[in-house]
Order: sequence, then C-alpha cells, then structure tokens
Amino acid sequence: MAWSPTRRRVPSAPRMTSKDSQPILLEVKGLKTWFPVRRGILQRTVGHVKAVDDVSFYVRRGETLGLVGESGCGKTTVGRTLLRLIPNSGGQVLFDGKNVFGASAVDMRRLRREMQIIFQDPGGSLNPRMRVGSIIGEPLEVHGLTQSADETRAKVEELLVKCGLWKQAADRYPHEFSGGQRQRIGIARALSLNPRLIVCDEPTSALDVSIQSQILNLLGDLQDEMGLSYLFISHDMAVIHHICDRIAVMYNGKIVEEGSRDEIINRPKHEYTQALLSAVPEADPRRKRTRIKLANARM
Repeated sequence: MAWSPTRRRVPSAPRMTSKDSQPILLEVKGLKTWFPVRRGILQRTVGHVKAVDDVSFYVRRGETLGLVGESGCGKTTVGRTLLRLIPNSGGQVLFDGKNVFGASAVDMRRLRREMQIIFQDPGGSLNPRMRVGSIIGEPLEVHGLTQSADETRAKVEELLVKCGLWKQAADRYPHEFSGGQRQRIGIARALSLNPRLIVCDEPTSALDVSIQSQILNLLGDLQDEMGLSYLFISHDMAVIHHICDRIAVMYNGKIVEEGSRDEIINRPKHEYTQALLSAVPEADPRRKRTRIKLANARM
C-alpha cells in the first residue's frame, strides 16, 4: 500500500491477540437511524433515508474495531447515534451491559464520562472563543472531577503534555495551532474524563500523511497506556490496517463483512471489500492493480 507511517508501532501480524478473550465493552444490535423525507406545504413524511439500517457489531475491552466504507455509507451516523448525539430509529446499544438508549438523563450523564468522541474536523470541533485550557478543563468542571481552578489547570497541563503539546498551550486559542496540534487538543479533551471507549470519527482524514502517522501512533500509545477501546471510523483502508484489530466494512447503511484485520485485508470475501482494497494506490508504479467496479456488488 502507498501509505506508510514514519514509525510503525506493530509488526504485520495481528497485535495483542489476547484481546480476543477480553469481555465485550460495547455491543450494538440491529441499530437503525432513519431520516424522514418531507414534502409539501404541510411537510408530510413521504419516506425515509435509511442512513443506518440494521447494523450490529461489538467492541471488546482494549481493542480497536475499524468501521470502514466510502463517504456517505453511514459510518459517522453510527458513531454519533450510539453516543445519542443523533436519535436512533431502532435497535439497541449496550455499554458494559447497560442499555444506552434506555438510560435516564442522570444515568446518561454517568455514561458520557465513559464514552467520548474525537471529531473529524479538528478546527470546527473546538470553540474559537475559548482558550485551550478552558476547552479541556470544561468537562472536568461540569462533571465535578476537580475541586479548584488550580487542580483543573494542573490536570489540563498533564493532558496536554501526554498528547504531545506543551503546558503553555493552555493559554492560547485554537486558531494559533496547526491542524495536527488542534487534533491533539481534541484528543486531550476526549481523555479528560478518563473514558473507556472513544469513537474516533476519521481523526486523521483532514491531516497531512506525515501528521497522520503521528496521531495514529499517539492513539496507539494512549490505548496501551490507558487500556482504551476504540471504534475507529475511516474510509482509508491503509489507516484501518495500521491501527485496528478487527474490521467491519460498511456499505449503504449496512455492514457487509466483518473479521480480523488480516482476514479482511488479505482474504476479503465481499465484492465491496475487494473494490475498496483495489482502490488503494500501489507504491510501486511497475505493479498494476485491477480496479473492481461496484455495479454488481451485492448487499
């Protein structure tokens, strides 16, 4: 594959296979997210856009599940729905055995400490009117995890250093940082509540290739250090291959294939998965790859 990190953290073999024996942290069953189509003066519902239609998967403790597919297939909608940022139309999400969709406001407040998200756009997800220290420190204060301004500041500085920035960054505004640095700020904010699951919504797609590798290595190091679980959403098979333990391939709102990293990359069964892999550029210009058309891909 053409994309190659500057420093690979893992060999080509599946990493930490003992994760297969870990208990399931997140379980999604028959998830549906349909958006109504309205027409006429009275805006009557005449149909639905089935962005997510009967999707099921699970994430074990300490592992990374990659959710891969083309733009518009419903990947981001899945991530936001299971966090209740978008209302669901059906299905069930269990986090450590707790029903997320059936949780009360009080219970959901507790669950939000356990589940966080890193957004795709590192600039648009940060409030431009707030200093970095306030952006990262706000979750700590809202959830009562710190008792004073000094304690909040100390925790913010610790998170900044852990994510590869410097303590004084807390006094600056988001626009003063590069895209990669802003994504590190977003990661620090996600880590502030010490979650167990992080939904990574294409966290490297807006970054240069060299910066992508740094962010991926940072996420891997944080996972090893903190025992995090990731639902990693991306359209880039090379990125998915680098960081994920298992892969779920999504097409037109459904998961069409799921398996270990090596099974999906080396022995894809579904036509759509084969088409995705055939679209990855070859590093060697002398090698030719046959592109697979999607016209006959079946669900």
